[in-house]
Amino acid sequence: MAAAEGQWVLMATGRSPTNIAVIKYWGKRDEALILPVNDSISVTLDPDHLSATTTVAVSPSFPSDRMWLNGKEISLSGGRFQSCLREIRKRARDFEDEKKGINIKREDWEKLHVHIASYNNFPTAAGLASSAAGLACFVFTLGKIMNVKEDYGELSSIARQGSGSACRSIYGGFVKWCMGKKDDGSDSIAVQLADETHWNDLVIIIAVVSSKQKETSSTSGMRDSVETSPLLQYRAQTVVPSRVLKMEEAIKNHDFESFAKLTCADSNQFHAVCLDTSPPIFYMNDTSHRYVLAVHWLGILIISLVEKWNHSEGTPQVAYTFDAGPNAVLIAQNRKTAALLLRKLLYYFPPEDKDLSSYLVGDKSILGDAGLHSIKDVEALPAPPEMKIPDQKFMGDVSYFICIRLGAGPKVVADESQALIDAVTGLPKGL
Repeated sequence: MAAAEGQWVLMATGRSPTNIAVIKYWGKRDEALILPVNDSISVTLDPDHLSATTTVAVSPSFPSDRMWLNGKEISLSGGRFQSCLREIRKRARDFEDEKKGINIKREDWEKLHVHIASYNNFPTAAGLASSAAGLACFVFTLGKIMNVKEDYGELSSIARQGSGSACRSIYGGFVKWCMGKKDDGSDSIAVQLADETHWNDLVIIIAVVSSKQKETSSTSGMRDSVETSPLLQYRAQTVVPSRVLKMEEAIKNHDFESFAKLTCADSNQFHAVCLDTSPPIFYMNDTSHRYVLAVHWLGILIISLVEKWNHSEGTPQVAYTFDAGPNAVLIAQNRKTAALLLRKLLYYFPPEDKDLSSYLVGDKSILGDAGLHSIKDVEALPAPPEMKIPDQKFMGDVSYFICIRLGAGPKVVADESQALIDAVTGLPKGL
C-alpha cells in the first residue's frame, strides 16, 4: 500500500457551492434514504462568495476517521456521514502516485482512515443551505481522493443521503432534483437543467437577517409537516408537478415574468405549509427572541416592497424566496434592476456602523452601479415611491447583504497552500 514504512499523507481539496431552491424541497417519503415527496429546482450560487471548502487526508497512520468543521472537531458517527463514507468507499478504485511512492489497491480503502476538515465561508445552519454545500463537498472530495469514477448523477445520489439539497450542489447553474419512484432511491438524483452561463443576466441579493443557527432544524420541521400538514400533501401531489414543468420552461426560455411569479408563489406556499404544521413553524422570524417581531416585520416589508414594485412596473422586476430561515433571497432580472433594488433595500435597512463596504459582501461593484459610494449617498436616498408606509427605517435589522451571481458546481482546489490540513501532521492547520 505504501511508501517509506507507511509514513505518508495523501490529500485532496475541493470546493462546492450552495444553492437556493426556487421550487422547494420540503418533506421526505423515506427518512433513512432522504427521498423527497416532490421534485425541486434550485439555482447554484457563485462559489467565490458562498461555498464550502473541504480537505480530505488519508494515511495508514490515522487510527480512526475524524472531522473538523470550521475549526471545531465534530463526530463522524452520524448516520448521514457514515452513509456517504460507505457509498464512496464501495466505489473506490486503485490509486497510484509514483512520485510519492503511494500505491493503494481498491480493497485497501476499507482499511484506511480519513481526516476531513471543512470550512464554510458563510453562516452554518442559518437558512443559507450550508449543509448542501458541505455535504456536496464532502462527497465530491472523498470521491476525488478515492479515485471514484462515477458520473455526477451517481455522486448526487450519494450526496442526497447526507443532506437532501446537497444533491443539487453537485451541479452549477439550474438544477432539478428528481424525486424518483423506486424504493431504493436509485432514481432520486439531481440533473442539470442549464449551466451557469445559460441565463447570466440574473443577479441575486441576499439580506442576511440572522446568522444564528435555526431553532427548528429542517429535518425535524419536515418530519412534523409530513405528519400533520394536509396542505403539504396537496402541494406535493397537485401543485408542484405542474409548477416544476412551468419553471423548466421559464428557465429554458429566459422568461423572467413566469420565473418570478413561480418563485414567489412557491416560497409563500412553503411557508404556508410551515404554518399549517402542528406546532406551527416560523422560519421567517426564527431568530433570537429579541428580534422575533422585528424579523417577522422585515420579511413582510421585503415581500411588500417587491410585490408593490413589481405591480407598479406592470411586470415582475424581482423574485423573492425564503428558505428554512429568515434570510431573504432576491433575484433581479438584470444588473440595472439589482442596483435599483439595492437602493430601495438600503433606504429601509441602512448599515448600523456607517461602514458601507463591509455591509455588502460579494460583488461590491454593484454599489457603484447603484450610485452609492459612501454612507452619505445612502442617507440621501429617497423613499421608494411605491411604498405607502410611514417614513421609517430599520437600522440594525439586517446583518449584511450579499450580491452574487449564479455559479459553477464543485471543483478541485489544485493549490496545495489552500489545503485545510497540514500535509505533515495530518491535522487541521493551526491546531
